[in-house]
This record gives sequence, structure tokens and C-alpha cells, in this order.
Amino acid sequence: MNAEMDLGTNKKAFQINLDSKKYGTFAEIGAGQEVARRFFLVGGAAGTVAKTMSAYDMTFSDAIYGSTDRYVSRNRLQTMLDHEYDLLVERLDEKFGSERTFFVFADTVAARSFKQHNESHGWLGVRFQSETRKEPSEIIIHVRMLDETNVDQQEALGVVGVNLLYGAFYYHQPEKLIASLQENLADDRIQVDMIKFSGPAYEGVDNRLMSLQLVSQGLTNAVMFTADGETVQPAEVFYKKAILVERGSFRPVTYATNDMLNGARRILLELCNYKEDELVVLMEMTLENLLSEGQLDHADFLARVDILGALGRTVLISKFGEYYRLAAYLARYTNKMIGIVMGVPSLLEIFDEKYYLNLEGGILEALGRMFKSGLKLYVYPIVDEETGKLLTATQVEVAPNLRSLFAYLIDNEYIEEIEEFNPEYLRSYPPEALRKLQSGDGEWEKMVPPEVVAIIKERGFFGYRAPAAA
Repeated sequence: MNAEMDLGTNKKAFQINLDSKKYGTFAEIGAGQEVARRFFLVGGAAGTVAKTMSAYDMTFSDAIYGSTDRYVSRNRLQTMLDHEYDLLVERLDEKFGSERTFFVFADTVAARSFKQHNESHGWLGVRFQSETRKEPSEIIIHVRMLDETNVDQQEALGVVGVNLLYGAFYYHQPEKLIASLQENLADDRIQVDMIKFSGPAYEGVDNRLMSLQLVSQGLTNAVMFTADGETVQPAEVFYKKAILVERGSFRPVTYATNDMLNGARRILLELCNYKEDELVVLMEMTLENLLSEGQLDHADFLARVDILGALGRTVLISKFGEYYRLAAYLARYTNKMIGIVMGVPSLLEIFDEKYYLNLEGGILEALGRMFKSGLKLYVYPIVDEETGKLLTATQVEVAPNLRSLFAYLIDNEYIEEIEEFNPEYLRSYPPEALRKLQSGDGEWEKMVPPEVVAIIKERGFFGYRAPAAA
């Protein structure tokens, strides 16, 4: 660790040690006890640390926290926080409860070992009282550790743990806490791809916006949340599942949005003989799309995800402008089928070589990365506005030098047409629907599913204007 990094982290730990109000437990499994070690290293820990422990052996861990199938998981972290906090209050409330605020820091981590080189990741959490004898608040994060050696991963974990504790105690704005999580670390050492705030200190905090902050502040490349707004880590959702993802602005969702997704889903389920519960359907928005107006509009973002939530959709927010990067991200979490749903215009963009000038292998490298895991593109047709004829995936014209490559992907079924669709929906373009709803033209309601119409009108999303009275 460089001196500047060491100084900044130790200064935070020492400030906490000097705070006579804070008293608590550290429970750490995996990657050493790097967070607790920091507090002992800087001195004064006797005033802060009530207990430290590390139940490495599974038998001991199960005896203390209960049995589990996955030891590095949100569920295991939650049981650690529950058990240690209840024990802390039970044993120390009578003695210190009127003058000190209690906290528990816990982590469960799979760091790189000399035997295995699987992905290194971990769950960290802090449960803490803001006032004496009040209900606690809680912050949970998931991290990916990117260092190549176990020692470096332990070091980075210690820094993030101190940052998390310090932020929980002294930063009352969640956005500021998020920005501080990577302090004293290089950007390429740790990613934070999930965060959840809860409890009285965070009343009114929308965790979907906090997830968006992780992406916009550069702590991760993608975040997810379910239809009910619950922030999730990808491995929790994708484990042993096939994935179908549709990218869009969803401003608003139209009949065509759902029609292309349903058509692709039917093909994938039949092709792979999957059941519905073996498939995860995602609606993806890129940060670039959300920044199309120059800056993040939180109200606009929440309007889009509220609509997707009303349709029961899981949402992915990513920085993956190129589809091959999205494909690599999804393939990290599953060995099942991955399908990407798109219209003909997006397919044509994939075969535009200008998007791959940064790759040594150009478009060949990009497509090799995209399709190497057996991914398929499911392509929805459009109506050619000049001829009025249907234009499908197999009929598009690509550059002459790419025709053989395109034919190869078609012939080997990497690109498949969505053949079952409703012709009436083909002209349900989101930009046109948006223009009409903002201008008071009631025709937009014919382009959008009724549940989406209802929520837009009820909440006034996207600058909705009611039609003028006749």
C-alpha cells in the first residue's frame, strides 16, 4: 500500500477510534480480518471494538449463524448482522446503551487463493444506531475484487470496509458516501455493483437512484433492480438461468416493445426447452441513453423504471454502449442461453464498423466476443417507410465487405428473425408516441399498453398533456 493510501485510510479509522460514542463488533469471514486490523493498527481500538471474530470453518459458521448453501451471499451477511447486533445489544445495552451508539460491521468474502482463481467478490454490511437506544439503520454493498493477488485483495477490502464505516457514521448524504467508497484506492482495484440503504437514517432514500449513482460515479459498469425496486446483485438473479435482454429508452414502452420481447421469448423457450421460471427477462437502459439530454434527470429515470416495474420487468442500467460488452457481462454470470432482442435498425448498427475502431481486430474481434458463448440475436422486423414493405433480419443490406460475415451468422442461426409478431404494432415507435403525448394528441394511447397509459396519465410522466376539451 502506498503511503498516501495508508495515511488516508488510517486517518479515518483513527477518527472513529477517537469517537467515544461508537462501540461495536467486527465479524469477518474470508480475506483475513482486514477491516478490524485497521482499527487495531492505528491505536485506540479499545474504545471502539467490543468484539472481533472470524468463523472460517463452515462447521463453526453454521453453529453460530445457521446452515446455508452459499457462504458468500447476501443471506449469510444478513444473518451475521442479525446475530451479532442482537448479541451486542443483549450484552451491552444495560451497561453502555444510554451513552453509546452500537454498530456491527460484517463481511463474507471469497478472495483469490492459491488453489482457486474464481471470481473474487464479497458482501459487506454495517448496521448502526444514529442515536442511543434507537432503531438501527443499515447499508449493504457487494464488491468485486480485481487485484491479482490475495494480499492485494485483502488490502483493498480493508480500505473499502473503513470507507463504508466512516461514511455510515459521518456522511449523511448517501451520494457522498457512495463517492467515498473508493477513496484511497485506484479505480481498477474494486467495483461496487450493489448497494442498499435502509432504516431510519435513510427514510426517503430511493435505492434505485443510489444504484444509478454507482454507475454514474464509476464504481461499476452495471446495476440491477427488480420490478418492486429491490436492488440486487447479478449473481443472485442470473444463477443457473437463461437471459433475454431488450435494450431501449422505454420512453415510453409501446406495444412494439412488448411484442418483440414476447416473440423472442417464445423462440428461446422452445429452442432450449426451458420453462418460464428458467428464464430471466431484462430491460436494459444505457447510461449514454439516460444522459441524452446532457445530464441525469432523476424524475425521468424514475418514470421509466416505474413503468417497467408496473409491467413486472427487471431493469439493468449499464455503461455498455457496445453489445459485445453487454454480452461479456452477462456471460460472466451464467452458462445458459443468452438472447438479445432488437429491431432491424439496431442490427444495422452492429454491422457499422465505426463502432469498433478502438479494437485491434475491429468488427471481427467485436463479433467474436459477442457470439463466443453461443449468444443469439432475435431481430424484430420494421416497415420500410419508402416502400411500405416489411424489412426482416435476413433482408437487410450490409456493407459489401461484410456480406459473407453476415451470411455466416444467419446460416449458423446466431441471428434469428422474430417471425411471430402483430403487424399493427410495427409502427408503434416510442419517439412518435412521446411526441403525441406531449402535444396533447390522444392518439398516443393507441400505441401504448393500457397499464402504461394509466400510469403516465396518473403521474404526468414525460411531460404528458391532456387533450384539449372539444
